[in-house]
Amino acid sequence: MGKSRTKRFKRPQFSPTGDCQAEAAAANGTDPEEDDGPAAELLEKLQHPSAEVRECACAGLARLVQQRPALPGLARRDAVRRLGPLLLDPSLAVRETAAGALRNLSACGGFEVCDDMVTKDVMTPLVALLKECSTGLDSNEMSPQEKKDQNRNSIENIANEAVNVLWNICECSSRAVSIFNKEGCLEIVLKYLSRFSTNVDLAISVAYCLQTVTEDNPELLKSFSAPALHVLESAMLSPVSSMEYILLKTLVAGTIWNLKDIIPSKSQAEIINAILKILSEVLEMDAGETVIQMKETETQRIKTAAQTEDTLQNVNGDDLIEDDEMEEIPHRRKVRRKTFISDLLPPTDKELRETIALLTAQQTALEIIVNMCCSEDPTDDEWEELSSSDESDAFMENSLSECGGQLLSPLCLSHEVHTALTNYLIPKKIFEKTAFPNSIAVDVCSRNPSWKPLIRKMSTIQCRALVCLQSLVSLLDVDHLGGPAALQTLAQHLSQLLFSQPDFAKHVDFLEAISSALRALLQTVASKNIPQCMTPDQLLTLCRAGVHSSNVGVRVNVVSILGITGSVLAKEDGTLDTLKTIGCFLLEVATKDPSLVVAGEALDALFDVFADGKEAERASVQIKLLSALKEFQPVFKMKIRKEGRAKYSPDQLCVLDNVKMNLRRFVAYQETVEKRLTT
Repeated sequence: MGKSRTKRFKRPQFSPTGDCQAEAAAANGTDPEEDDGPAAELLEKLQHPSAEVRECACAGLARLVQQRPALPGLARRDAVRRLGPLLLDPSLAVRETAAGALRNLSACGGFEVCDDMVTKDVMTPLVALLKECSTGLDSNEMSPQEKKDQNRNSIENIANEAVNVLWNICECSSRAVSIFNKEGCLEIVLKYLSRFSTNVDLAISVAYCLQTVTEDNPELLKSFSAPALHVLESAMLSPVSSMEYILLKTLVAGTIWNLKDIIPSKSQAEIINAILKILSEVLEMDAGETVIQMKETETQRIKTAAQTEDTLQNVNGDDLIEDDEMEEIPHRRKVRRKTFISDLLPPTDKELRETIALLTAQQTALEIIVNMCCSEDPTDDEWEELSSSDESDAFMENSLSECGGQLLSPLCLSHEVHTALTNYLIPKKIFEKTAFPNSIAVDVCSRNPSWKPLIRKMSTIQCRALVCLQSLVSLLDVDHLGGPAALQTLAQHLSQLLFSQPDFAKHVDFLEAISSALRALLQTVASKNIPQCMTPDQLLTLCRAGVHSSNVGVRVNVVSILGITGSVLAKEDGTLDTLKTIGCFLLEVATKDPSLVVAGEALDALFDVFADGKEAERASVQIKLLSALKEFQPVFKMKIRKEGRAKYSPDQLCVLDNVKMNLRRFVAYQETVEKRLTT
């Protein structure tokens, strides 16, 4: 029903290990029936006069909230109201562990829990904590040697936890975003971001938060002053090239894209070039090779450390070893506490952290590009659930701060975006990312439990690249995509990706992404009269598998693909049998699929296939299309009337009403066709 829709990407709830609740429950061996016991005991200890007991209770809750069965019990006992005041506890350690518990709760609890946290007024102590941390950092300006002071580190650690709580809640609650705006949180978090050169972890957390709160938030945009924009510019143009800084710069680039409406027109081309230059550099890196190299580095580091420890043991003797172990106990306890404050925190191993940062940066870069493409066409959400180096140098000289925070009417960015995408070879780099993850890298990760979650991250990058490819194929001119030959090569590539996986139907995310890309590609190829490279048999194989998917998006895509293919075949000779097969398939989907969205798309595809052409007319008569549609017409009307308002959005209902009207017209047309061919 119309052109392919591309979804805007939203950040998924933070969970570096996947399903945090299920995995935490499995790890702890907690039975659902046992949840109330530890919850009650831990919540009671939050009021204990001993700071150490309160700290341990918060840490225990940080683990407990990761278990989904525990969440209702914690809600009944008002865990948020009990934890909230501890954000301002006299003990810095308690503050940090309380923030860690709330961070996990907001990450694992989802939208309902985050909204409830706002209702329980967690934002009041949270904002107060953020302000106190900001003041504490200001009062602790010190020499490089003094920066190692534990108190300063604690303040920054607390700030990092608090920003993550803020980020999670603002992602899920518009009320939290409103409070963010009113309480002046922007100035606070930008102060944290300005410390990116000394605390990149805190800066990354702030960048995530800013990317969230600046999206569709015109009220906040008015608060961006020249100094605020300069902080963003400094972070985005940082010369540091470590993988964590690459992630930071990517996130800040996404934030600056969200701010495009307040950038003066004379700077917009430079800004787009600067953003896409960063995204291009991120996508340039070979993630598979990086995984392999970083794992080798980790292995060598561990081996060297073990050899050094053996050498020290041989030199010092058993007595000294025992003393060293006793000295290490407090250090180990500290590390353990920080680990189990929040089991959701990224891993502490340097190589693994760096690799995760790169993979996250690449996924984020692809999502930003998709969102950039979506902004070109505001109707893309209709079916939603869902340059040269000289120019970049000029951007460095012409600061974002020229804006002065003034709201200006946005330009049409289409030309600038198209130019920058082409100049930085973005389509080519995205094409490369659609390949399956490096098999050696996958094997390396599969043999190491701590690295195993990276396999999923690499697969996610492939899916994001396919969705991004769909956007570019829909948006760019054929010449910008490399011409007709490049599109045919792309079709062959997607075909190989699809059919190299004998069980592709089981991988829902992959199937949705690749079917979306194929749909967009086939639409473009058909509209430009470019010969298609995929055979009808291949497409039918895809559609027969996809139509049984539980994912509505997959089913919509495959019936649309058949509609595009059938409309091309209808204009050719000798296609009668194939058209009959396509017609029967689409008719079955239209009359039997439980979703009106899919049924409407199948009807729309039928209209396209049998709208014109001698072969199409003969096929429609032979499959008795007219009688089938006449019989289904009142059923379709009744379903829209009964299910429409309860299950579908106003936009969807509008499209379904159009399909209903077109069905009436198509039936009338088919009556004339059948009368002409049978008399």
